[in-house]
Amino acid sequence: MSIKILYVEDELFLGKIVKESLQGRGFEVIMECDGAKVMELYKQIKPAVCILDVMLPNKDGFEIAEEIRALNPEVPILFLTAKTQTADLVKGFTLGGNDYIRKPFSLEELIVRIDNVLRKTDRSSSPAVDYVRIGRFRFYTNRQLLTNGSEEKKLSYRESELLKLLYENRDGIIDRKSILNLLWGNDSFFNSRNLDVYITRLRVCLKEDENLEILTIKGVGYRFVLG
Repeated sequence: MSIKILYVEDELFLGKIVKESLQGRGFEVIMECDGAKVMELYKQIKPAVCILDVMLPNKDGFEIAEEIRALNPEVPILFLTAKTQTADLVKGFTLGGNDYIRKPFSLEELIVRIDNVLRKTDRSSSPAVDYVRIGRFRFYTNRQLLTNGSEEKKLSYRESELLKLLYENRDGIIDRKSILNLLWGNDSFFNSRNLDVYITRLRVCLKEDENLEILTIKGVGYRFVLG
């Protein structure tokens, strides 16, 4: 069975080329150019991947992504955009985008990125990797749940996303600004203080394992140590 792609693009000439090229690689592509019609189409076809142009008539790609995420937190979303501002990239990832491709792009790059998000989705949907092991804990990322034996701790969305960032960067240092931009969309003083609170909460959650430590690297960020 071919992989079904919802492709949203209002540049019809570009859209025709991309659609035909993806179909030539064995994908089933359903294309829409009007942002206002996308959600109804999404519900009908239930695609395996969504490719969304950001600048669309009637409803932009960011709004569409937010609505898709409310229905399905797992389906891969790739943004296509001519925008080059870092703030737009951050917004795309904050709204649940899996990848972000700047125009102009090569078709080979697009296909590689589609394959990449599909591989990641296959791994994350497998029961064998329903959780990651962090010291004594099991961290169920999709359920925002941290368990230690029979004890369960329900994390908030940002606590879960923060722990995921720390774990994914456990071999190095992740700077504060990157965390703030990824989780809050900006690095304002108010959000910076919120980050301090969430770091403290995670330290409390993880204190039962003395081999786990969230180190503060003064003036830089954090390092997650797994003993």
